[in-house]
Amino acid sequence: MSNLFHQLPSVDSLLRQPALKALSTEWGHVMLVAILREMQQSARDHIRQHQQLPAWSDDWAGYARSQLLLHSRSGLRPVLNLSGTLLHTNLGRAQLAEAAVAAAVRAMRSPVTLEYSLDDAGRGHRDRALADLLCQLTGAEDACIVNNNAAAVLLMLAALAPGKQVIVSRGELVEIGGAFRIPDVMTQAGCTLREVGTTNRTHLKDYRQAIEEDTALLMKVHTSNYQIQGFTKAVSEEELIALGEESGLPVVVDLGSGSLIDLSQYGLPEEPMPQRLIAAGVSLVSFSGDKLLGGPQAGIIIGKKVLIERLQQHPLKRALRVDKVTLGALEATLQLYHQPDKLAEQLPTLRFLTRTQADIHAQGLRLLPAVEAACGQRFCVALAPCSSQIGSGSLPVERLPGTAITLTPRDGSGSTLMAFSNQLRQGDVPVIGRIHEGALWLDLRTLEDEELFIRMINA
Repeated sequence: MSNLFHQLPSVDSLLRQPALKALSTEWGHVMLVAILREMQQSARDHIRQHQQLPAWSDDWAGYARSQLLLHSRSGLRPVLNLSGTLLHTNLGRAQLAEAAVAAAVRAMRSPVTLEYSLDDAGRGHRDRALADLLCQLTGAEDACIVNNNAAAVLLMLAALAPGKQVIVSRGELVEIGGAFRIPDVMTQAGCTLREVGTTNRTHLKDYRQAIEEDTALLMKVHTSNYQIQGFTKAVSEEELIALGEESGLPVVVDLGSGSLIDLSQYGLPEEPMPQRLIAAGVSLVSFSGDKLLGGPQAGIIIGKKVLIERLQQHPLKRALRVDKVTLGALEATLQLYHQPDKLAEQLPTLRFLTRTQADIHAQGLRLLPAVEAACGQRFCVALAPCSSQIGSGSLPVERLPGTAITLTPRDGSGSTLMAFSNQLRQGDVPVIGRIHEGALWLDLRTLEDEELFIRMINA
């Protein structure tokens, strides 16, 4: 074993090798030295465990290059999302439109008028341009942008109801992803939560009877990530608005997904629209930028100017504000809504939502021969009807009919299936499917780059 340790070259001798000199020029001396020292330690550990040199010990340069590439690999890797969930929270939710990508790049590459007025060379407000755009699209008096919808709820409550009571239906106190709960957000805002009604039924009289001297807001939360069916009763926004006007209290609605278009025109289930709530008289509406809106992660608040001004002046606003890159991407996304006839073509989220089953099945027929050629010896490859879900709490009980490529192990082994699924996840561009009923399902609804998919399957 001592002889094996002596066979390990020193870092200095390695750095004199032509191939490693080239790596030093390409990657930098400091990084290469750190990698070589890691390799030396790895080789020592291998000798102690196996009483032999590692297999790569005759090619230090080649293995060093592979380790450099591994260390430089981004933690945010592009993937092919064939999981069957369009807006997959763990995979980044909405895929941005090309116009939004270009706008984000422009914002990164040069100084921009983030808080600068070209009219008088004075300081402007970073939300102003998007606020004007949102007012045009929704009919709201003003708007405010923060980094996500939970932040929007936090800011509204902290600015408008500190130390006071907020009335909300018990059936709307939802838990969102990552075990974050609406009641916890409300508590952090420093207000007192007053639950009314029961899990399945809440009446207007429940709100009216709960109003006290220290009541600051009437709140409604759109239960976008679950649905109660059967013996139910909920108070409509219109009823709550009338009660708010009667009692002199603002009505705040957390809408969550925030679709700015009528989805029913595309044959999809209808979702509440912020502009309709504003027209009905809701004081403030909050919604996400990266769900059905199809933009970057953001929390959008629209509503009455006097209330928006209070939000903008609150200290939390600075902590929750978004940067120029997000604002650029969100502005470009919102601009697309001025061309509703082209929206389904330009906005990936809507494009995926509106794909027909016939179109997806035709794509499956095109791809099937390539998948069979690559995997047919180990797997039975077939097309199967499937149901995609929208995800991220949007339309939780609705499913979109489509087609999936299924791969079932010929040996019937679950370990074979798991190993293959893992192989696909370890590719240069990971392929993310789902295992169901003894097969790997690759839902094609969100697949646009067929050539890349075939390359990854072959690899």
